[in-house]
This record gives sequence, structure tokens and C-alpha cells, in this order.
Amino acid sequence: MRLPRSLQARLGVSIGALLTLLWIAAASVTAIVLRHEMQEVFDSTLQETAQRLLPLAVLDIVDREADDDAQRLAQIREHDEHFTYVVRDAMGQILLQSHTADPLIFPTYDGPGFAQTATHRFYSEEALRGTVRITVAEPMEHRAAIARDIQMGLGLPVLVVIPVALLAVVLAVRANLAPLRRFRERLEARHARDLSPVPARDLPAEIAPIAATLSGLLDRLKAAFDAERNFAANAAHELRTPLAGAIAQAQRLRSETADPQAERRAGEIEATLKRLTRLAERLMQLARAEGGRLRLDRSSDLRLVARVVVDDIDRTPTRDRVTLTLAGRPVMSDLDPDAFGILCRNLVDNALRHGAATSPVEVTLSESGLLTVANEGPVVPAETLSRLTTRFERASQHTSGSGLGLAIAAAIADRIGSRLVLRSPRPGKSSGFEAAVTLPTSASPAASIAGADAKG
Repeated sequence: MRLPRSLQARLGVSIGALLTLLWIAAASVTAIVLRHEMQEVFDSTLQETAQRLLPLAVLDIVDREADDDAQRLAQIREHDEHFTYVVRDAMGQILLQSHTADPLIFPTYDGPGFAQTATHRFYSEEALRGTVRITVAEPMEHRAAIARDIQMGLGLPVLVVIPVALLAVVLAVRANLAPLRRFRERLEARHARDLSPVPARDLPAEIAPIAATLSGLLDRLKAAFDAERNFAANAAHELRTPLAGAIAQAQRLRSETADPQAERRAGEIEATLKRLTRLAERLMQLARAEGGRLRLDRSSDLRLVARVVVDDIDRTPTRDRVTLTLAGRPVMSDLDPDAFGILCRNLVDNALRHGAATSPVEVTLSESGLLTVANEGPVVPAETLSRLTTRFERASQHTSGSGLGLAIAAAIADRIGSRLVLRSPRPGKSSGFEAAVTLPTSASPAASIAGADAKG
């Protein structure tokens, strides 16, 4: 038999089965002991009956006028006669018998004591030097019926007590495992990136060390992740100054040299250094997305942030390629404006970099907090689409970029309880690319992508 995986079910089944077996064993032993004691009581009663009746029978026989007919005692009131008897002389002639006695069932007298046949239990006694003999009979069925009643009396409570006991066991086990269940629910309710210790003060002593070990492991994981994020952020921050200096030196070299080949090489160096600068900036944003606090105690209008991001992009060479559609009413959210700016900027930069150069990038922010960024371009295969949120993953090896833009956007969406949905082709189109994420708003605090799915 295979035990269930649930600890509560295992304890209930094990304790219930053990309790049932113990009850059956105790009832069986009690029945055997009672049966033995019952046999002794009935034998004693049989013997006592014979010894009480014999003197009365002797007096009746001695005072009776001599005749050859056996006397059968008349029935005074109808009743079940469990004991019958016959009184015989030394020749075996019946002198007296009870009203329901059947002489044929009585064995030949063989001296005082007990005797037994297949149907009856007998006790015989004699008086007047063996001239008057009495034999009392009791049906074995009478004893068997009483034994069955005793067994039923012991067995019937099993049908009532055992289910009640099993229910009590289940309730007791459930009540005592409630702290463990609450501990499990606290773990299940946690976000994947929540590595803070799990409260476990109410756990039983047998489980508490496991919880303490788990909390210690979470602490070590959190410390390791924090160290990794801090290293990436600090390294990227420290690289900004020397990279800016190197870019300035490369630009100065280009302006001072008259050698076309040296100028070309200086331009290549400058372009490489600028790519490193953008990569350092993306690493800092990724560290912020994965480790910073993204939800604040106050709300702000996300439309203003989206407008600032688009206006800033309009000052770059990609001017007038972004069209912004905002909700007619404020989109209030407790999302950190800086985090939303990073999210929006990366999605727009990705669309500008990989979309068709002659088509606009459409940015839409609805009243429900749904942010969509769409661009025209070739259809991205489904297998490639599923990998785009992976770090340093690009749709094509021939495109520029760090491969971190969508990874940063996905990390922010995950941290706020939403998800980044990528579609290609665009909904209702035969080509293009769309990224959508539902942001937490005051009207709809639960971050869900259902609105984006409905739109598609």
C-alpha cells in the first residue's frame, strides 16, 4: 500500500488504522475473556440449580404415594425455560421432570459432575446414597446466543466510535499542522524575487529547523544576488567617467589629425566607446530593475513621464519618428516614475533600432495603465520572439544594440507583478512588432496583462 504524499493524510491514515486495529484487538481479547468467564458463570449456575433442586425433589418423592408414574411439574406461567431437569432413581426410571424436559436428550447417568453433548451442557448430582439422581440440562444455543450478544455489544461501538475517533484524529492533525500550512501559504504567496526570511515562530519544534535553514539559504541567496547587482551597477558607474574621457580623446584625435586613415580609426574607436557607454548605462538600468524599489508610497501621473521620454527622444537623430497617444485622464500609479521612464525608453529605443526606418513608432498609454509600443517591420519568428527577453539576446546578429533593452523591460514588468507581452505580427496586421505591459494604477491595482490579451 502506497501512503499519500500529504503529511496530514499520512498521519490521519496511520493513526486511524492503528487505532482501528487496537480497538479490534482489544474487543477480540475482551470477547475471549468474557466468553471464558461466561462459561464459568453458567457452569456454576447449572451446578447451583442442581444442588438446590435435588433436596426439594427428594422431599417431594419421599412424601409422594408410591406409584410408577413419573410426575411432570406443571407450568405456572409461560416463559422461556433455559434449564430443564429430570430426577431418576437408581434404575434410571424418571421420578420427576420439568414441564418442558425431553428425556431423550438426557444422557445415561454417569456419576456426579459435568457432561456435554453436541446440543446441551449437563450437570448431575445424587442423594440418598445414589438412589435419587438429578440431571440439569442447558442448551448450548443459549450460551452461543449470549456470546453473540456480547460480541455484538463489543463490535457495534466500533461502527460508531471508530468513525468519530477518525474524525477527531483528522481534526487534531489538521489543527496541529495549521502552522505548517500557513508557512507553506506564506511561501507560495511570495514573489519569485522576494528573498526575505519567512516568519516561522509558530512552527513545531520538529519543523522549525527546516524553516530556519530555508531562511538562512534565502539570506545567502539575497546577499549573492545583491553583490552581483551591486557589482554590475558599480562597475557600470565607474566606467562612465573613463569612457567619457576616452571618447573625448578620440574626438580630439579626429579633429587634430590630417591623416584620413587615422581619422577613420579614431572614429571607429569613438563608436566602440559609445557602445560601451550605452552598455554600461543598460547594466545600471538592469541592476536598478532587479534590485531597486519600484513601487512608492505615493502616486503620480504616468502620462507626464511618457511625454518627457518622447520629448527627449525627439531631440535625437530619430526626431519625429515617435507618435504618442495618451489617455484623456490622468493615469495615476505608485510605480516609480524613474522605473517607468526606463521601461518606456527601452521599449521605444528597441522599436526605433529594429523597426522600419521609414515608419513611425506608435506609443500608447491607456487609462487602464496599458502601455503598448508598436513598430512596422518584418515578422519575428515565434521561436526568436520567446528568447528576446533573455539578456544579450538580439533578433538578428546583424543588428546593433546591447541585447538588454527587452530584458530590462521584462525585469521591471516582473517586479511589479505584470509581464511583458511580445507579439509579431502586430494585432490586426500582417507584419510589425508590438510590446505591451499593464502597469499598476489606482483604478486597477492588480497588475495583469489581461487587458493586453483582450486587445490582441
